[in-house]
Amino acid sequence: MSKVISVNSGSSSLKFQLFDMPSEEVLTSGQAERIGLDMGAFTIKFNGEKETIELPIPNHKVAVDLLLEKLTEKGIVKDLAEIKGAGHRIVQGGAYFSESVVVDEDVVNKVDELCELAPLHNPAHLVCYKAFKEALPEIGHVFVFDTAFHQTMTAESYLFPVPYDWYTQYKIRRYGAHGTSHWYVNRRVAEIMEKPVESLNMITCHLGNGASISAIENGKVINTSMGLTPLGGIMMGTRSGDIDPTVVFYMMKKLQCTPDEMDTFLNKRSGMLGVSGISSDARDIQAAVNENNDRAILTVNLYTNRVVNVVGGYYMQLGHVDAMVFTAGLGENDADTRERILKHLEEGMGLSIDYELNKTIHGKECLISKPDSKIAVYVIPTNEELVIARDTVRLLGI
Repeated sequence: MSKVISVNSGSSSLKFQLFDMPSEEVLTSGQAERIGLDMGAFTIKFNGEKETIELPIPNHKVAVDLLLEKLTEKGIVKDLAEIKGAGHRIVQGGAYFSESVVVDEDVVNKVDELCELAPLHNPAHLVCYKAFKEALPEIGHVFVFDTAFHQTMTAESYLFPVPYDWYTQYKIRRYGAHGTSHWYVNRRVAEIMEKPVESLNMITCHLGNGASISAIENGKVINTSMGLTPLGGIMMGTRSGDIDPTVVFYMMKKLQCTPDEMDTFLNKRSGMLGVSGISSDARDIQAAVNENNDRAILTVNLYTNRVVNVVGGYYMQLGHVDAMVFTAGLGENDADTRERILKHLEEGMGLSIDYELNKTIHGKECLISKPDSKIAVYVIPTNEELVIARDTVRLLGI
């Protein structure tokens, strides 16, 4: 039996689970949320109890230190040396990585090099890794890449219509993200439906502060919404998603800003935050919607429109769809977001949704479509941490 910790750090969050392997028993789990905002929250679950404390969490290093302190403070481990391996989610593996790897100096350097392709994530991943390595210097570490599951896309899906030598010389292409999450919910729904994953077509919607949608044909990704970096695709918490490239050139001239400053505009000051002027957090925006705030209403309508456009396109590309899945923060917990999206899709895709049931679903597995629906629609809490733990044990041989 070995204790293995899975670390899943997002742009504004850090989720963790400590597993007893190979039984896959979760000894504790939790997350730090709203990292970098004025007030954060840290939640830890242990022995059937849940404790949440609110405090400023200025960066991911502070979140890691808080997590490790809680593990010993609560007696979850007597000593941090009980942990034998750590697996870390990495958003961008670029052309270097098509599968999970044991971490060494070369791997760290390559992930660092790829930070420019995932500026909100890869740096946070490395901060977390180094913090864990400092606290747990004797154990092995594994990086699990979000881009790996998407490597089955063919050229017509992953290439951009730009000069071809941009791809051959600079590897400019669609890599996607959230692959570990898409892989997990795809396999989990196949288990629930009691059908081979190789026989099912699905559209999986990972909707959180970062968001992506994938078209999965017979267990393999044929398209995904994020592009070269997590900035591409649908509208997100602070990211613009896809826009006319001319907007970038035009506004750089108008604002007289540098490429780095424009990067900040598009990655950190756009999306829900940019349109609403309220927050990057959908919960704050929904509260404003409930108060009939015009900008908040515009924000949720724009978000819905962008998701519907992608899902509709993937529906046509797949030819037929057996299941549609909602996962991640909004997908699992925000019934209003799900309802807005599904009501726009129900006629064209032949959906029949139990909207009363949908309103009650927060963070648990559920089939929310009715028996007469042409497509089964599920809410499935993602479990990237379990996938990470399995890869960690397999690659470290523990």
